[in-house]
Amino acid sequence: MPALIRTARTTGILYLGLTIAGALGFLLIRPRLFAADDPSATLANLVQHQSLARAGVAFELLIVVTQALAAVWFHRLFRAADARAASAIAAFGLINAVVILVSAALLATALDIALDPVGDAAATVQLLYLASGNLWGVGGLFFGLWLIPMGTCVLRSNWMPRPLGYLLVGGGIGYLLSAFIGYLAPGAQAVADALVLPATIGEFWMIGYLLTRGVRGHALDQTPPDQQPAAAPQTIGSATD
Repeated sequence: MPALIRTARTTGILYLGLTIAGALGFLLIRPRLFAADDPSATLANLVQHQSLARAGVAFELLIVVTQALAAVWFHRLFRAADARAASAIAAFGLINAVVILVSAALLATALDIALDPVGDAAATVQLLYLASGNLWGVGGLFFGLWLIPMGTCVLRSNWMPRPLGYLLVGGGIGYLLSAFIGYLAPGAQAVADALVLPATIGEFWMIGYLLTRGVRGHALDQTPPDQQPAAAPQTIGSATD
């Protein structure tokens, strides 16, 4: 298998891991622990479901790991096509990973306080969960920013379907707008959710393409030197033209 294809497949696996970890941690576990209007219920959930709370922290850490590694591998994949855009993918992806890292630390602190109360434990735990949720909210900016150069790389490289590139760029812009709407117009959550739908479709398309196809055949002609297969060692007497 050509090295560039292996890089694409590895990138797809990491991106899939990021998607699964995010879905399980943020969309499945968090709502079962955090009661937005009832601090006492949030505290009780953490105490009664310690294993689930620890799993929530672990999934956020897994998001950090997979996002950081995916950012690096996207840079490795696309740098021959557009070095600047590939670097932007890596930079924005790593920043978003740091944002989620802070969120994970806040969730771990909330669990520690729930199990060993200090002061008004319910209020403190609720505050930590609210801060964690807002980190996810503002982190959407960097997630949108990482999708835009990703789509740009798809378009400029022509290694993947062009509609995918346009969908990723549009989805990234949608993420940016959604983050602002979430704070400027809290009552328009349905609009904010609709704006990230193109990004979701584009992400799953990107993951599927990376895992099944990798890149188009002509991309192999642009493989960076360190991803090209090593030349076979020359045996004695083989160059006797």
